Amino acid sequence: MEKLSNLASVFWTVWGLHARSGVGTERAARTSASAFVFRRSGCVDDAVNYKAAFRSAVDQVRNEGRYRVFADLKRRCGDFPRATWTRPDGGETDVVVWCSNDYLGQGQNPVVIQAMHEAIDALGAGSGGTRNISGTTRYHVELEAELADLHAKSAALLFTSGYVANEGALATLGKILPGLVIFSDALNHASMIAGIRNSGCARHVFRHNDLEHLEALLKAAPAKAPKLIAFESVYSMDGDVADIAGVVTLAKAYGAMTYLDEVHAVGLYGLRGGGVAERDGVMAEVDIIEGTLGKAFGVMGGYIAAEAEIVDAIRSYASGFIFTTSLPPALAAGAIASVSWLKVHHEVRIAHQARAAALKHRFAEAGLPALESSTHIVPVMVGDPVRCKMVSDMLLTDHGVYVQPINYPTVPRGTERLRFTPTPFHTDAMIHHLVEAMDHLWARCNVARRPAAA
Repeated sequence: MEKLSNLASVFWTVWGLHARSGVGTERAARTSASAFVFRRSGCVDDAVNYKAAFRSAVDQVRNEGRYRVFADLKRRCGDFPRATWTRPDGGETDVVVWCSNDYLGQGQNPVVIQAMHEAIDALGAGSGGTRNISGTTRYHVELEAELADLHAKSAALLFTSGYVANEGALATLGKILPGLVIFSDALNHASMIAGIRNSGCARHVFRHNDLEHLEALLKAAPAKAPKLIAFESVYSMDGDVADIAGVVTLAKAYGAMTYLDEVHAVGLYGLRGGGVAERDGVMAEVDIIEGTLGKAFGVMGGYIAAEAEIVDAIRSYASGFIFTTSLPPALAAGAIASVSWLKVHHEVRIAHQARAAALKHRFAEAGLPALESSTHIVPVMVGDPVRCKMVSDMLLTDHGVYVQPINYPTVPRGTERLRFTPTPFHTDAMIHHLVEAMDHLWARCNVARRPAAA
């Protein structure tokens, strides 16, 4: 108590000096108005109850039925998409994973694993620091060249994740282009939204995939202001696709640059895996392409690809790149192997699309409300957070099927769903087992079906 009393005396003395001198008066007033106050007596009975605040925040999520519980899984090398689930009681159960973003199973590809082993044996574990100090290795340089080639650009830049790539690149563009106005699709990734906010730029949100609304916003913007349209190719929650050619046409008409997030498309679309822009023949028309190494390529990391002048400027200003330890050499080596391997194995992409089509067909036959999409993402609508988690839990505990519920804030309230991502390694037997389990639980949990099957 003596220490607290002394601290309280110091606090009040300093506060009085600030208030009398006019220095820091506003800050001192804010402090005195806060709930965390030392009384003159030295007591702390008015102190904030921090634990209660955190408990209350979590309780709110629980009460809304969207509290997340992480499944304790061990992927089994060479047995993808099977895994071992460690139950809360400590026992183990074999499960089939239906929600992995390792879309093509590249995290289990022997070519990728061997490359990572060789890199560890040659260089050790970590990179040694940031790229600016001691953390650039030959693997980083070669991977950036591989990614630039994938997207037919003159340069690429590695980040530690797709989130950091989006946040870092978009925030930096606002520093490089004074007066930049950014136009953002309403369903863009959280990482894109964070980058756009942190850019400090004027920003306008256009209705999802609505080119008429986008054009109206472009028309209303100052004609001489630099402009950037930020959008995605495949939107991960609904599985729909942007009209990239249409956006590029508008960008040219109004003097705007384009920034395309292809994280759910790289490796999966186009003859070499360059994404939807490659598939649609418009890759050369997009100014900046952002992608990830953590989904179809099966490893970890993010990147941008663009012309060398753009990449060099972002490299020189992006704090998320400058001040972050670089990817370990083994991850970079694995990514090189994965990207180069997928460039010449288009048959894997064909098989992937066939599996997605088969699952959609089976869901439709059972009257299960899967959203229609032309992509590999298969969302099944539940529309209620409690039922969504209930179905997910029962699939895991009763049927050995792992798929996480997708609730707010990832999707709007009332659109809660299960998001399935079939891979080339999900067999007909796995699909049959999943659909039977879903059919049973849809009735048991009283979830709405398609109108024709209700």
